[in-house]
Amino acid sequence: MNSDARISAAIEEHWRASEAGEVEAEHAIYAEDAVLDYPQSGERFRGRATIAAQRGGHPAHRHFTVLRITGHGHLWVSECIITYDGAPTYSVSIMEFAGERVAHETQYFADPFGPPASRAALAERMPD
Repeated sequence: MNSDARISAAIEEHWRASEAGEVEAEHAIYAEDAVLDYPQSGERFRGRATIAAQRGGHPAHRHFTVLRITGHGHLWVSECIITYDGAPTYSVSIMEFAGERVAHETQYFADPFGPPASRAALAERMPD
């Protein structure tokens, strides 16, 4: 298995473990000194243990649906829907790898919104 295939499998395992609530497996992908950024809240978390701790304290019931994982080499992107207590939020996770561990991840979150009527004649519905 080449490096890209191993990284892709590790990312798939990360999201599977996230869904299952398997904390150790979820965070095995991160380097010990990894950094996680949430630009929308201005938060930065340093270190695998800190990343795991901040996720472990989340009060909401979470569900993860992976829409797509794509990447090559040291840069990988996951598009997901993370449902918090039944409310879906779209998320993009950008993972930068050093070897086969995440050195830096940036996550962006966006709530769904209705399409404006002004674009109705131009758009088609995306598949669920």
